Amino acid sequence: MSTLDRRNLCTRGIALIAATGLARAQSKPAASQAIDRPGKTPHTRFAVNVEMWWSDLPFQDRIREAARLGFPAIEFWDWRNRDIDAVAKLCGELDLGVAQFTGWGFVPGLNDPANHAAFVQAIVEGCATAKKLRAKAMCIVGGNDQPGMTQRQMHAHIADGLKLAAKIAEANDVTLILEPMNIRVDHKGHCLYGSDPAIAICAAVNSTHVKINWDLYHLQISEGDLCGHLREGFPHIGYVQVADTPGRNEPGTGEVNYTRVLQELERLGYRGYVGLECSPKSSELEAALAVHRADTWS
Repeated sequence: MSTLDRRNLCTRGIALIAATGLARAQSKPAASQAIDRPGKTPHTRFAVNVEMWWSDLPFQDRIREAARLGFPAIEFWDWRNRDIDAVAKLCGELDLGVAQFTGWGFVPGLNDPANHAAFVQAIVEGCATAKKLRAKAMCIVGGNDQPGMTQRQMHAHIADGLKLAAKIAEANDVTLILEPMNIRVDHKGHCLYGSDPAIAICAAVNSTHVKINWDLYHLQISEGDLCGHLREGFPHIGYVQVADTPGRNEPGTGEVNYTRVLQELERLGYRGYVGLECSPKSSELEAALAVHRADTWS
């Protein structure tokens, strides 16, 4: 080999090493971001349920932790036991959204018409709370079985109650998201489970602001075929929540291929928040990293 050839070979080698080093240096911030702020995910906007994450911390510290991990939003349950002004102020400071909160819980049951007047008042108050939080959705629970009522009657009563509140929701641009539960594992005795009856109720109400809280954990247990049911029920979806099963932990800890499910949601055109109503299996950081992995695809 001539001196000139050796020089050319050395020059090419040095250039290759330099290029490799540059590529590694350029990729380092992205890798660091994935570790330090895993809530900043590639495709889906997740909302951490701060009732189930960091549950040993004071409530406002949980909100700070969600922002520190890079999540764009939070969700929580009953607003009545929270300092809403303080929550709104903190979320504003952290540039953190409030995806949804519970506007009507298990008791008293919406499936009993005796409770409808109280339900309407709760929606009026909940919409005022949503305005403070800049939230666009409130979760509505149908209620447990009522003695002496058939399931058909209870579902009709839920629809009637939602009809009474629909105009209030529309006027305030807040969507009431009705949540079907599961009765095999978590909520035995609840009157509403599976997507079909929830779709039927929303169709009966016929409002742009009455939709379904499509909790994929409950629906996996109740009916399975998650992607198929998402396609069939998509016009009625107002919000989506995830947790793996069994265990109700973060994606990647159970039987659901959440990457495939999240891809289907994106393909269908869902661009709303996805609630992380799950219990971190080991730590919140590990759960956030698992969520980031589930939302990563080429």
